[in-house]
Amino acid sequence: MATIVTDDGFIADDRANEFLDWTEAAQDPADLPYGAAVEIPNSLSGEELVPGFDRIAHLRICFPSHVDGRGFTLARHLRRLGYAGRLRASGHLLADQYVMARRCGFDEVEIDDELARRQPESVWQQSWQQQTASYQFLLQREA
Repeated sequence: MATIVTDDGFIADDRANEFLDWTEAAQDPADLPYGAAVEIPNSLSGEELVPGFDRIAHLRICFPSHVDGRGFTLARHLRRLGYAGRLRASGHLLADQYVMARRCGFDEVEIDDELARRQPESVWQQSWQQQTASYQFLLQREA
């Protein structure tokens, strides 16, 4: 079971279908069904997904370790390439990394229930609230 972290706190996962595993499927993005949910590794270049952006509604980027930041870079790159769908970070992320995830373009973070017990909703919200109360954050929102 997983817990989804958003700016509003913990929510239940609303995904009815499983994510397609990009590495196992080795799919051509043009062959994906419309509204697809796809899980990608943090080592993917991103460009190969561009032809399928109109078909991919939800991307989940895996974080194998909380010290591996390639997922942040990939998320930012996908947003710059024009991906406008839902973007989820999944795996080993800590509450302190939530602000970075949002800055890089993630809409949400998926954590396992064990981490949710060790770092409850209040810890994640505190991390987000400290960021949104900063002078720099307020200036960025006005720009």
